Amino acid sequence: MATLSLQNLVKRYGKTEVLHGIDLEVADGEFIVFVGPSGCGKSTTLRMIAGLEDITSGSVQINGEVVNNLEPKHRNIAMVFQNYAIYPHMSVRKNIGFGLKTSKLPKLEKMKRIEEVATMLGMQDYLDRKPNELSGGQRQRVAIGRALVRNPSVFLFDEPLSNLDAQLRTQMRLEIKKLHQRVGNTIIFVTHDQVEAMTMADRIVIMKDGYIQQIATPDDAYHKPANEFVARFIGAPSMNMLAGKAMDSHIELWNGASIPCSKSNLGIDRNITIGIRPEDLHICTDNNPVLTGLVSVVEPLGSESLLYVDVNGTEIIASGPGRNAPLPNTQIDLTASVESFHIFDQETGESVV
Repeated sequence: MATLSLQNLVKRYGKTEVLHGIDLEVADGEFIVFVGPSGCGKSTTLRMIAGLEDITSGSVQINGEVVNNLEPKHRNIAMVFQNYAIYPHMSVRKNIGFGLKTSKLPKLEKMKRIEEVATMLGMQDYLDRKPNELSGGQRQRVAIGRALVRNPSVFLFDEPLSNLDAQLRTQMRLEIKKLHQRVGNTIIFVTHDQVEAMTMADRIVIMKDGYIQQIATPDDAYHKPANEFVARFIGAPSMNMLAGKAMDSHIELWNGASIPCSKSNLGIDRNITIGIRPEDLHICTDNNPVLTGLVSVVEPLGSESLLYVDVNGTEIIASGPGRNAPLPNTQIDLTASVESFHIFDQETGESVV
């Protein structure tokens, strides 16, 4: 169990700076997920915490101790990689026990701990098997077990689920979350999958181009995005973005529609972008539509449908009924509550309200 502090963390390769002053305070036992597109710096940050990348400037502190110059083996961390990194010639028992190879524990204590970890992960009946006799999910559990057996202060996960199929990913997400609830260790988890971030994290660190865009709970990241990037990145399908202009008591959309709006702090004659999530945009049943367009594609999802609607050359995604959804090439009216709008400054991309 440990606290973790990143203070003004910078990473350069030659003259190229790839991390630009990362600041983060992680509480003891917290589950933090770094998420962002490829190349945003999340894995580099993780490797700097682990000691696998040199720190250009700034500091990494574990339990208040600066560990910049400590070797990975002296940081009391354990890392689970994307490719499992388990030894094919060793049994499950030996793979899990490898994490204790340099430990000075008595042999019987090591055996006991291996058995406990295997039982915790549901692998107690597979201890004498080799990795090639296991499924992908079971091999990932072995990798987690090898980290868990050491009882580290901090767990580091580097996209550990990306090689699994969709069903296994869902299962392993749940298992890792249950594991965290049982053992309570501090976890730093890196992924490019925003669904993993939303379903697993206590807090999400959303990154882009080596900068942190927002640190928030999953709920706040979804409902109170700090800027357009976060709003687009978190949520599937992505948030609709509509160009508009804030007037005195209404918003004028790019298509000429005027929407009464009492939101404060918008200013007058200000160029803005209105974000509307697809689930907040519905078929209009009265005479006050926000948008009118032509359905181009319908995606049935069972309980609902996603409607892709062409509005004056702009594709908008809306929510439709699961049954009897509008057919393609049908003209429909769409509406949304003003309270569901996310409004961003068009120049900076930052949230206005």
